[in-house]
Amino acid sequence: MERARCAVLLLPVCLAAARPAPSADEPRTCPASRPARLSLATDGRSGGCAIVHAADAAGPEKHAVQELATYLEKVTGADFEVVAGLRYGTAVIAVGPGVARMYDPAVDLSGLGPDGIVIRTSRRGPYLILTGGPGAPRGTLYAVYTFLADVVGCRWWAPQAEHVPRRPNLAIPSMDVRYVPPLEYRAPFYFHAFDGDWAVRNKYNGHHARLDDKRGGKISYHGFVHTFYSLVPPAKHFQAHPEWYSQIKGRRTHHRAQLCLTNPELRAFVIGRVKELLRGAPRAGIVSVSQNDWHGRCECPACRAVEAEEDSPAGPLLRFVNAVAEAVEKDHPAAAISTLAYQYTRKPPRRTRPRRNVIIRLCSIECSFAQPLEHDRNRAFRDDIAGWSKISRRLYVWDYVTNFAHYVQPHPNLRVLGPNVRFFVRHGVKGLFEQGNYQSFGGEFAELRAWVLARLCWDPTADDKQLIREFLSGYYGPAAPFIRRYIDLVHDQAERSGVYLNIGSPPDAPFLAPEVLWQAEELFQQAARAVRTTPAVLRRVEVARLPVRYVCIVRWPDIRSAAAKACRPWPLPATRGEAISQFERVCRENKVTLLSEWGGRRIDWLRKRFLPATMPGKP
Repeated sequence: MERARCAVLLLPVCLAAARPAPSADEPRTCPASRPARLSLATDGRSGGCAIVHAADAAGPEKHAVQELATYLEKVTGADFEVVAGLRYGTAVIAVGPGVARMYDPAVDLSGLGPDGIVIRTSRRGPYLILTGGPGAPRGTLYAVYTFLADVVGCRWWAPQAEHVPRRPNLAIPSMDVRYVPPLEYRAPFYFHAFDGDWAVRNKYNGHHARLDDKRGGKISYHGFVHTFYSLVPPAKHFQAHPEWYSQIKGRRTHHRAQLCLTNPELRAFVIGRVKELLRGAPRAGIVSVSQNDWHGRCECPACRAVEAEEDSPAGPLLRFVNAVAEAVEKDHPAAAISTLAYQYTRKPPRRTRPRRNVIIRLCSIECSFAQPLEHDRNRAFRDDIAGWSKISRRLYVWDYVTNFAHYVQPHPNLRVLGPNVRFFVRHGVKGLFEQGNYQSFGGEFAELRAWVLARLCWDPTADDKQLIREFLSGYYGPAAPFIRRYIDLVHDQAERSGVYLNIGSPPDAPFLAPEVLWQAEELFQQAARAVRTTPAVLRRVEVARLPVRYVCIVRWPDIRSAAAKACRPWPLPATRGEAISQFERVCRENKVTLLSEWGGRRIDWLRKRFLPATMPGKP
């Protein structure tokens, strides 16, 4: 257990949770008794400490060096010389595999994959090693950002909000850390999180992040999801080949339908299309061959027979996808074919197993997110993930962490984020896509959720409660205690109500009782007063209050009537129109444009819905 204690000292956020003895891919540290011995800065001076990289370092390594130099200067005030080549006689921070072994021949860089890291002080001199594996696009970047976050104390809350501590005296303890994240694909899918700098600093490597080559690139899909009709467009092919599409109630159709997955000519056509896509997009390591976003599966005798054999509609789909994967493997051995276990295909098949180059992406869309996914209320999903985990080498999950009908509405799922990520990892999940409000700023606590999920995806053993507390304090400052009380208020009420929290809970959900909304408004008023002299933080508080105001505006007569009956002072603006005007002002000032995915309601929806006479052109 001594090694684990040393890991806690080194990485207090990402590796602080209690755990058994580390495996070969987990952090390994020196005895905790070894003293600190490497000084990087004293009284704001570097003392000649240099940042060294290989002369032929790749773009991501050079960017890692620049980021390290920039943030160490912000932290210490010292200027760190950057050297392309070797430097001896002074303290050195060696960045990247090209120089790591020069300063420490004992460093083990094997088995790190594209994202694994080594953070190590050398026994051969005053050297700090920050590196990923040879040829890894992101490992060295992640080593640098892990060092800056977990040793130095930097935080990147949101693209325009970071914390950089002031430490003119910076000494580094002896350390020996090796870490390979259990999730190969990590995607907190939020609008602001697509920012390339935020993404790489928080180790988001998914398809939609704006990650260029110098930021290490990303895991790219071709097609991403729901690709049947992009692969086989009905406008081009239905007239000539109706047999390629679903037979529903005795006739072939492409209207809200799928493909006939037992048709051999269709299979050959799709194989050709996938090969064509891979030739045209060599960086796309994953091609999606996945069902449309509705039901309408084929009911022809052949498809029904396979379903019966496999005891699941996933049977025809998986046999089809396996055939595609087998056909492309010879020419594209590094590519994978991704498909969904979604709605009617969620149950794993009885006989067929996914090929090694097939990714199954299991979706949790039907679950209740007020309770952890391992809870009995989510037993059906729990059974399905257990089944898929037994037969899949690469199991991904598409999880849901917002309210898609009302982006700007309280959604009390913060207490299950950590338990759910750990639940996924225990079931062998290799990739995690956490779908939040991806179309606009302003979803309920979007910045909080994205940051916490990014940290958990990197290290699922992290203490999610502590992460939430840390974010609230860092992002909201003196307003944090009031926002923490608001979060507890809504989550406690949701737990007491026993609500089935789905991805479209309405504004009159049982946890949104009038007395809860009154208390919430009062807490946000206190939060706003606490930061009234700090405009940037006040704006964050106003955005955080939008969900409470949204529900109150939608249910205005109900909330007013309840307040009158309870003889309670009215905490909100005097009129619904005034409340809507304030809501719209906050949205405009913070670039919030959409209130929902479903229906695409924009911020003027409240005015159109409840104050139609005030719209331009109305009398």
